[in-house]
Amino acid sequence: MTAVQPRHIFLALLAGASALVVVHGLGRFAFTPLLPHLIDDGLLSLEQGARLASWNYIGYLLGALLALALHAPQRMRIALPLALLLNALLTLAQGLTEDYQSLLLLRLANGISNGVVFVQAPALVLEWLAQQQRTRLSGLIYLGLGGGLLLSSGVADWPAHWLSGAQRWWPAATLALPIALLSAYLLGQLKVQPHASTTRQPTSRLFDRASTPLFLAYAGAGLGYILPMTFLPALAREQLPAGDPLLSGAWRWTALASLASIALWNYLGARLGDRRALLVNYAIQALGAAAPLLWPGQFGVLLCAVLVGGSFIGSVFLTQRLARNLHPHQGPRLSAALIALYGGSQLAGPWLAEQWLAQGGSLGQSFALGAAALIWALAWSFAVPVHLSERR
Repeated sequence: MTAVQPRHIFLALLAGASALVVVHGLGRFAFTPLLPHLIDDGLLSLEQGARLASWNYIGYLLGALLALALHAPQRMRIALPLALLLNALLTLAQGLTEDYQSLLLLRLANGISNGVVFVQAPALVLEWLAQQQRTRLSGLIYLGLGGGLLLSSGVADWPAHWLSGAQRWWPAATLALPIALLSAYLLGQLKVQPHASTTRQPTSRLFDRASTPLFLAYAGAGLGYILPMTFLPALAREQLPAGDPLLSGAWRWTALASLASIALWNYLGARLGDRRALLVNYAIQALGAAAPLLWPGQFGVLLCAVLVGGSFIGSVFLTQRLARNLHPHQGPRLSAALIALYGGSQLAGPWLAEQWLAQGGSLGQSFALGAAALIWALAWSFAVPVHLSERR
């Protein structure tokens, strides 16, 4: 095998990372820091914001299932760039309407396109890296997600005094469109060879005694992280006094922690093994989700931002790599199944929060569900078998 040049590895990682900036950082999670501003503008209520989040997660689940059907390379070459560019255009479209029913449909469509890209872009880059024997670098793709979260904080807060209502989506769209074009071009340059073993053996089952605990854990992870990652800025307004720096800074701390943690979890996965690193990850994430309940106020909000923000991306790529070790011939099909499960479990979070708020409960109290789900994830992760490559 010809040694791959570092420049090619960098461009492959940039291709995947820039896709995640567009669909997850700007297309999806920009909604979180924008939500308090949109509520103050009178465009949405908190309950309507929760419903918009639920529709987005329904779309995300549908998109992941669609990616499962489109996992063949010839289909992926068409579906991936189209979904990426569509997602950027949908971000722009949200800046052109204040009609609530239209926003519901746009958030649904945003979720569908996001689901396709979030499955296919990392899976494509992971397969390419695996064929270059550089699998351990795959976690660095998610620097795009951490960077996208940081950008989403900036595009929500920096122009807050000059924009209002639907206009608040304009800065995110201005960044999303050129980055989507760059990513689509770079992803198109990645050529993945069919796995030799796929022509000699049938595709194995996704769910077996080895992988089922991992899937069950990942379902808990999806429900557990989504409440802090959707409602943390709104929770800060519920628990903190006017003028507190965390009212606008909680999401920024989340973004900074996520960006700073990616290389750390990638290193810990390589050093300790992905399974051991995932156990530590879920314990930290559960404490973060429970922090606003255990220490209401500034300390709890900050701890939630740092611990959940600094761990949830790690759980994504550690799980993906663990799954690929258990089923090395599944490729994008495996990634799609995991993300569909993750997306499906996310649906319950905003919906349950909406129901709890309607009954007069507080947003902070609803975070107990997230903490319980992450404890579930931790418990099932102990049942994941230790892969041969991770035994000491």
